Amino acid sequence: MRVLIVHNRYQAEGGEERAVAEIASLLSRAGHTVEALERSSADVGRARAGRSLLIGGVEAEAVATAARRLRADVVHAHNVHPLFGWRALAAARACGARTVLHLHNYRLFCAVGISYRNGRPCFDCRGRNTLPGLLHGCRGSLAEGIAYGAGLSLQQPQLLRQADAMVALSGAQHARLVELGVPAGRLSVLSNFVADSGFASESRAQDGSYVLVSGRLVEEKGFDVAIAAARAASVPLVIAGAGPDELRLRSLAEGADVRFAGWLPAPELAHLRSGAAVVLVPSRCEDVCPYSVLDALAAGVPVLVSDRGGLPEIAGSDVTLGADDGRAWSAALRELWSNAALRRERGERALTRARERFGEHRYLERLLAIYRGW
Repeated sequence: MRVLIVHNRYQAEGGEERAVAEIASLLSRAGHTVEALERSSADVGRARAGRSLLIGGVEAEAVATAARRLRADVVHAHNVHPLFGWRALAAARACGARTVLHLHNYRLFCAVGISYRNGRPCFDCRGRNTLPGLLHGCRGSLAEGIAYGAGLSLQQPQLLRQADAMVALSGAQHARLVELGVPAGRLSVLSNFVADSGFASESRAQDGSYVLVSGRLVEEKGFDVAIAAARAASVPLVIAGAGPDELRLRSLAEGADVRFAGWLPAPELAHLRSGAAVVLVPSRCEDVCPYSVLDALAAGVPVLVSDRGGLPEIAGSDVTLGADDGRAWSAALRELWSNAALRRERGERALTRARERFGEHRYLERLLAIYRGW
């Protein structure tokens, strides 16, 4: 197949950028023709971004040109805001391509994408009603709030109309998106995957010498829960990542056995993960399908995750804890830390789960079925 991938990169890069790159690589390795057309929010001023949101995008001609040159069978769009918008999908369809809209988050409705506010998930904005986000001040400035609120409300019907198929990353996200107004009939579930090269041959969790938590250091990821659990269980904790919550987290970690490793390139993070006894993912937001869980499973490291979003179905209900239940986190962590044989058993179980559910071959089959409309 000939596939044009369209993506508006975020100012702070994360899992979506990785997903876009890995999908392109997987398709290419499987013999399909792939081209990526990307723009970056880091290169866009607020005025242009706001105008583009309000009019439905400013890159339709670039998409049409690329689709015609490639003779694209499919235009696979990821983040379309602010520069691509619904007009990019309409241009792709006018060129005869099937359009697929990959919903990595809740950006169709939510001005900040993560549907989280004041310490808990927030889904006040639904359908075309984005007024709550403006009233809550979710974008910080009034001007940005107006642009995002109006832009998302104006674009949403057209985006839903111009997408031949849409993709959610978990069953939990699928249910939430349908509740918020996405047509269920065109929405498929396809979780992220781990490339074959990312799988360990066996679990070495029994030899792990610390507990790991990784990601962007923001309040909704619940890293403070990890710090409190590690302190209560007398377990060494390594925090890999950077972000605006770092100073608060460092203050909370004073006097505990906590090391801040900073942001690490993927190979260094993988090496750090391979030496972990347990990986914690204590998110307070409704995480959809984070790589922090998939990579831990594929490395054969046992995980403990919160009961939010797609985490329970990805990691398993038996390793799921209440997001705000600090005692449960410390007790579960203490149990694993004190029992190397249990860590080995859980690690092997995690590795089996990853191979069965999140391998690249299974992913490719399901992605191609979506592309072909099966």
